Amino acid sequence: MAATLQARFVSSIDRLPAAQWNALALGGNPFVRHEFLLALERTGCVGAAAGWSPNHLVIERDGELLAAMPLYRKAHSWGEFVFDWSWARAYDQAGLRYYPKLVSMPPFTPATGPRLLLSPNASPEARVRLSQELLTYAKAERMSSAHLLFLTDEDRAALSGQAFLWRKDCQFHWYNRGYRTFDDFIATFRADKRKKALRERRRVREGGVTFRTLTGADMDAKLWNIVFGFSAATFESHGHEHYLNVEFFRTVSEVMPEAVVIKLAEYQGHPIATAIFFRGDQVLYGRYWGAAANFHSLHFETCYYQGIEYCIEQGLQHFEPGTQGEHKVPRGFEPTATWSAHWIADPRFRRAIDNYLNDERAAIDQYMLQVEQHVPFHRNRGGSEVDHAEPE
Repeated sequence: MAATLQARFVSSIDRLPAAQWNALALGGNPFVRHEFLLALERTGCVGAAAGWSPNHLVIERDGELLAAMPLYRKAHSWGEFVFDWSWARAYDQAGLRYYPKLVSMPPFTPATGPRLLLSPNASPEARVRLSQELLTYAKAERMSSAHLLFLTDEDRAALSGQAFLWRKDCQFHWYNRGYRTFDDFIATFRADKRKKALRERRRVREGGVTFRTLTGADMDAKLWNIVFGFSAATFESHGHEHYLNVEFFRTVSEVMPEAVVIKLAEYQGHPIATAIFFRGDQVLYGRYWGAAANFHSLHFETCYYQGIEYCIEQGLQHFEPGTQGEHKVPRGFEPTATWSAHWIADPRFRRAIDNYLNDERAAIDQYMLQVEQHVPFHRNRGGSEVDHAEPE
């Protein structure tokens, strides 16, 4: 007799064997690795006090992990970057409870990645089983909603035809089209855009700023204090506390050092700015930035040009520098759709939200078409014999 599949929910990733979890199809994404999720738990960045209570869904057969979904009970909407605050207010005004809700994503990480994780021994139908178990649980717990955020195309396909509403948004990503050097990349710009980008880079160099590229293995406690301090100051300047803490960064750089990449800007031998990246198999993810000095174009160089140059040197194919920011477009980033799936329990709110999302998707489509007109590239990406920038 074939063994039956059993679904259960676990309150800590630590209750699941790391080797089995990491053997699932993670798509080379560092944020769904066991070590990353466990570091968030052990350093107190997630948990009941933070409003992110781990509630991971797993499907097993005879103790073997066949499929899983990173999942959290949320007591608020902070740290998701798919904004549903207006939905929560509407629920409150109607005398209904919106929180807690269920959210599948790595906390504080608005990066596209797998949410329906399968073992090589699982059939593709296990993705559907995961979503069915999610909705069964959400109904049994009388949740207002369940949300799977920043989905891959593969997960989107698995969820199509089910009881989810679809939300579309736009980020700005960089794509490696076979560039051998940064010069190859910048040569695809129109002359005026190329001149501006090169001038930004030159101003940083002429200001005496240099850069070091570090991995998690290169970081010690003292250096993390400096780097985290830069990042925390950025949050403070916007009136917020950092989502994470320095203990998390120390921990994650110890347990997955190859996935942590730091660009450290220095002036006269002293650190003045940083960008914190995470590296996947084919993708670089820009996550946090901060500076203690004001140099012209330092933000663009540290967060964008240094990241692009790193991708080209390392042969990475894709660079996600984070959310928002039309200022990324003239520097070589392109409008890219992101997708999220939303299950809404109340039929009245489901209809209202569905109508809203239909209008929003049309607006996003129009916005992306408008932004596409402002990318800096030659139309054929191959340059032009008559289009030359002035010497830099």
